[in-house]
Amino acid sequence: MRITAALVEEVDAPFTLTELDLDEPGPGEVLVKVVAAGICHTDGLARHGDLPFPLPGVLGHEGAGTVAAVGPGVTGYAEGDPVVIGWPSCGACRNCRAGEPRYCERLATALVGGGRLGGPRAGETALRRPDGRPVAGHFFGQSSFATHALTTAAALVRVPPDLPLALMGPLACGVSTGAGAIFNTVRPHAGARIAVFGAGTVGLAAIMAARNSPATRIIAVDRHASRLELARELGATDAVDASEHDPVDAVRDLCGGAADYALECTGVIDVVRQAADVVGMLGTCVLIGGAPAAAEFTLDHVSTLWGKRIVGVLGGGGRGDELITAIMRLYAQGRFPFDRLVEYFDFADVQTALDRSYAGEVVKPVLRMP
Repeated sequence: MRITAALVEEVDAPFTLTELDLDEPGPGEVLVKVVAAGICHTDGLARHGDLPFPLPGVLGHEGAGTVAAVGPGVTGYAEGDPVVIGWPSCGACRNCRAGEPRYCERLATALVGGGRLGGPRAGETALRRPDGRPVAGHFFGQSSFATHALTTAAALVRVPPDLPLALMGPLACGVSTGAGAIFNTVRPHAGARIAVFGAGTVGLAAIMAARNSPATRIIAVDRHASRLELARELGATDAVDASEHDPVDAVRDLCGGAADYALECTGVIDVVRQAADVVGMLGTCVLIGGAPAAAEFTLDHVSTLWGKRIVGVLGGGGRGDELITAIMRLYAQGRFPFDRLVEYFDFADVQTALDRSYAGEVVKPVLRMP
């Protein structure tokens, strides 16, 4: 079928709305008419070549929409069903079978391989130019910067009909990544002291999740005063402006010593070290932010040796369907107001939305499809 997609021709090229042909769904696949798609930091990494996705290609991995068609063998979904498109996974490897599909052993291929993960046409892209030339797709299993996206039925999460569908896309990645780091990895104990470095979508989602936990000190660290103010409104007990204060000293002063947990949500290497330094013996530093490929960081050996844990988290860990459904329920109960992060843009303004996000003017841009 003929669709419109935001195509990136080469590294650092602008998004260009382009007509492409998209395959009909094959076995186990579902065609989704995209209603809206969030823009994530990871889309920018791929566009700049810091994430190895083949170009020309179509990005976008926070899509929400309605089922337009289902392929052979798909049960449980029908035309018109409202859904969020979650992360892909093979479903068969050791980690998938253990209930950790975010760490699928074929994750690199699933996220940035540019083609289908499995099935009779594994490795092939479903996107082509009208003249037949292939275009890389299936970014995070969806490539949802488009009017339609082809995904697998296993990646879908059903959206209750009383929730605003256009808002739900960011649950696929940014919101669930921060929230899942708290709910699935940190699991704060009563009275826990948590420092969150970076008050973007991921960090603010982590703060909202921490507010729904027994943690009693939740510290937001950022350089944007407006985001620190929002962090307080969403659950942070304290805020540290890193442009005015040394964040390590400030966090330790607020905690009366080391923090129990630090969440690094920026992907900035200098900030990684700061996050690691604010936790002490038996403390945990959780790495969440996406740094450029091949980025490295160093740690002090002695202080790390004394029981400190450095843990990486992808997509919030756990099972995406359970996590996304839980956040939707918390939102419906008024306990997770992630709508406060969102600003909507027309699909044609995709480049403006991304630029405003980079400038710190918008926390979570969401594109509405025509």
